[in-house]
Amino acid sequence: MLDHLIRSATVVDGTGAPAFVADVGVRDGLIAVIAAPGTVEEEARTSEDATGLILTPGFVDPHTHYDAQLFWDPYATPSMNHGVTTVAGGNCGFTLAPLNPERPEDADYTRRMMSKVEGMSLIALEEGAPWNWHTFGEYLDALEGRTAVNAGFMVGHCALRRHVMGPDAVGGTPTPEQLEQMLALFHEAMDAGAWGLSTTQSSTHSDGDGKPVASRHAGPAELLALSRAVADHEGTQLEAIVAGCLDQFSDEEIDLFVRMSAAAGRPLNWNVLTIDASVPERVPRQLMASERARREGGRIVALTMPILTPMNMSLGTFCALNLIPGWGEILGLPVPERIEKLRDPAVREEMLRRADSKEAGVFRRLANFGRYVIGDTYAKENDGLSGRVVDDIAAERGQDPFTCLVEICANDELRTVLWPMPTDNDPASWELRRRTWAHQDVMLGGSDAGAHLDRMCGAPYTTRFLGDCLRGRKLLPLEEAVKMLTDDPAQLFGLRERGRIHEGWHADLVLFDPDRIEAGPATLVHDLPGDSPRLDARAIGIVSVRVNGVETIRDDRVTGAVPGTILRSGRDTRTVSTR
Repeated sequence: MLDHLIRSATVVDGTGAPAFVADVGVRDGLIAVIAAPGTVEEEARTSEDATGLILTPGFVDPHTHYDAQLFWDPYATPSMNHGVTTVAGGNCGFTLAPLNPERPEDADYTRRMMSKVEGMSLIALEEGAPWNWHTFGEYLDALEGRTAVNAGFMVGHCALRRHVMGPDAVGGTPTPEQLEQMLALFHEAMDAGAWGLSTTQSSTHSDGDGKPVASRHAGPAELLALSRAVADHEGTQLEAIVAGCLDQFSDEEIDLFVRMSAAAGRPLNWNVLTIDASVPERVPRQLMASERARREGGRIVALTMPILTPMNMSLGTFCALNLIPGWGEILGLPVPERIEKLRDPAVREEMLRRADSKEAGVFRRLANFGRYVIGDTYAKENDGLSGRVVDDIAAERGQDPFTCLVEICANDELRTVLWPMPTDNDPASWELRRRTWAHQDVMLGGSDAGAHLDRMCGAPYTTRFLGDCLRGRKLLPLEEAVKMLTDDPAQLFGLRERGRIHEGWHADLVLFDPDRIEAGPATLVHDLPGDSPRLDARAIGIVSVRVNGVETIRDDRVTGAVPGTILRSGRDTRTVSTR
């Protein structure tokens, strides 16, 4: 007997093949039958009529930071609401394990680092996760059987360094003995099911003490030794971030990526490729790494988002503005001193100069303050400003936009919420995106879901993208768009029997209304442990989500079921070799 039968659905199977109408039956977590409508004779415990609805494989998000959130939110909201059934975590070199049992203080260091570098609530990290593990395997075991989504995790370079080197991981170079210990620890994590190595050399990644995170102090020899170790394990990957990911790679960064991927014989993915027609040289430069890798025995895959993800800013709390060269020193001052500095015309002039300089890289996009929209305000002087564009307010007041913005924020003691309008929402940029998505080493993703919780909400990229393809810009046909969200990432990670609607494969399924599929606006909610805030967005048009055959979402509501699997390398992934 079938567990469930979906009748007369329009099936988009993930391969890119044309859609077709079929009945799809599920049994024991697998897709048991795909047949012409009305021809399935086997009885089913439950069934539904899906006439006019689209049935696709579950979406695979290749870049998340749900490592902690899954403990207090096994449903990986809002990603699962938007059709995501498999998440890849442990990215950017940051993981919650391994932890050295001889240094209990390392857990606190890790929490503070994650709070700073990934914008997670410190209270939520402290209260929401049990922190009852030391090894990477124990961490995976702590999640086993309690998640609604399937989840796989890289092992983070920062955790490996901290475990072996302690506080010397920041600023230090491992001795030959310490490097051997790091490699042994890495192999242990891989044997337990880690997907591979993640690391960061990005200049924007600092720990809770404001110092460069541990992996930023690693030299090429250490990175290559760890990369070679990846090759010893089945179904594994590399994920890495360098400073040039934000704008354009240096020659040295391209060389490092190519050597790491070739040494491992495994794909290396990075994020995020920012596509902007006003900077036409960026995409060719960034994809040069992929072209060189293919010539030299590796493969480098760029992740890019198919939507523009709104990100709010503030002069009062840590955000992307702090990452503009020279701004962090000012925005890190106590609020009264910060306001005094910001009100100094000479200081503002220098800040604007640095923000518009080449060294600011991709953050130059944030320097057009006239295009900011005022969000939440708090002071009486700012009544009526929410929702207005700074350029318009500045014109009324006879001020330049940055001065106007600073005065508004100072009135609120810097608590004002700011929404920068994107500079790359023009037809030329969207056409450049469409062409870039077709590149063999470009993949959709980079949501950062689970991180930067009160600043951005990238999780709904799946529904927003599909809505855009069906009823908006229509840059891609539905079949191609679905393949990009399902089979492409599944193939990159070597997921076994996931990413397609195929008999005998895992029944990770999404049923949606093509006339309604979309994501609602991001809104601030207080539902994290400790009443901490995060941005959330409603899924529109998602009728049902199934993970391993069990319904986890019905009409944008969590069912409470937790049928997800902690996906372990080798067992649940096959090797995707570059050789």
